Amino acid sequence: MKSPTASTNQQHQPVTNKKIHYAWVILALSFLTLLTIQGIRLSFGAFIQPWETFFQTNRGLISMIGMVSYMVYGISQPVVGQITDHVGPRKIFTISVIFVGSAMLFTTFTTYPWQVFLLYGFLASIGFGGASQVAGTVVISNWFQKKRGLALGILSAGTAAGQLLVVPSTLHFISWTTWQTTVLAYGLFLMFIFLPLIVFLLKNKPSEIGLQPYGYTVKQPAKTVQLPVHARGSFVFIKVLKKKEFWFLMLPFFVCGVTTSGLIDTHLIPFSKHHGVSNTVISWTIGLLASFNFAGTIISGYFSDKWDCRKMLGYLYSIRGLTLIFLLIIAGFSDLTAVLHQNPVLLIIFGISFGIVDFSTVAPTIKLATDYFKNYSIGLVVGGIFLSHQIGAALGSYLPGLLYDMTGNYQQSLIYSILVLIAAAVMSFMLPKPENG
Repeated sequence: MKSPTASTNQQHQPVTNKKIHYAWVILALSFLTLLTIQGIRLSFGAFIQPWETFFQTNRGLISMIGMVSYMVYGISQPVVGQITDHVGPRKIFTISVIFVGSAMLFTTFTTYPWQVFLLYGFLASIGFGGASQVAGTVVISNWFQKKRGLALGILSAGTAAGQLLVVPSTLHFISWTTWQTTVLAYGLFLMFIFLPLIVFLLKNKPSEIGLQPYGYTVKQPAKTVQLPVHARGSFVFIKVLKKKEFWFLMLPFFVCGVTTSGLIDTHLIPFSKHHGVSNTVISWTIGLLASFNFAGTIISGYFSDKWDCRKMLGYLYSIRGLTLIFLLIIAGFSDLTAVLHQNPVLLIIFGISFGIVDFSTVAPTIKLATDYFKNYSIGLVVGGIFLSHQIGAALGSYLPGLLYDMTGNYQQSLIYSILVLIAAAVMSFMLPKPENG
């Protein structure tokens, strides 16, 4: 007769014998989801001019579609987080892919701007919000007990990879064919190729297929984000709002949105053109920024498992501030337009240095959130943090344009961005040490 101990060992034997833990398959699927869906979201700029011409409208109206999309995407984040805690990431990813795929297919046949407004601004943007870092964080927290920081870094790199691969591909597809063919191709790919992968291969938790999380040990039971029913709900968020840890993570992440998606992602191209930089150099700068963004995000995730994430964030925000000081010096305090025009390598150096510290704040931020709030609704907390990022991105994209119209340059925008980055760095250093840190 077999002893209970032997039975227990046999129960866990499949986990130890597997050369590749299924958690890495889950991570790959989540990475590809963010690469595809967020890559399509970041490709909006490629459609502005084609839509402007096809619908015979102005750029302001087309840009309003992007603004609404940003708002819907941001507001959806805490909602998605809370729903994910109840139904699981698999359903969220599945529904999101269906929303974006359907929106792309229907957009092919639009004849009026208001139709794109509804399909892209609302339907697709809800899908963008679902297939995002929020639901991805929940599935990674469920599947990884060790190397969670690395996994979160790789997950975050999915969006950077979308920026690197999908955005230029969209530009090429539109130039080779038409914008209708491009969105049709995206819709067909999502609905008939990518959707089945999510449905059949993605699992919410290891227990669904008889496994334990990666790095599971008996002495340190797996931490999942699935909480008792009485511990869930919006009232939990009220408790979270009373905690210093939340505010000192959220406010710096708001600054992250102001200075990345808001300032640089939106205004680097017009900034460069204002200073006489050629399109070729701008393309190289954006490409290198995205490449080093991808690498920096993964490296950040790796070291967030080994280093103090509070100090990492403090240093990352500080270095980002230094890159903007560099940009301000070469094209800010004095009229150095000729310098950038004659020495375009300076802009490329900025692109590389900024790329390294662009998305690299995500992994340590989310790692700290999962450490601080492991007994709360992780999806809701992370959703709130990402909502602050999107609000920052919206303000960070609007204010530089407003100030440029008033002053004719970007000096003031760079100065206030540097100042808020200093504040973000200070707040990060002031974060308390996690209990398991």
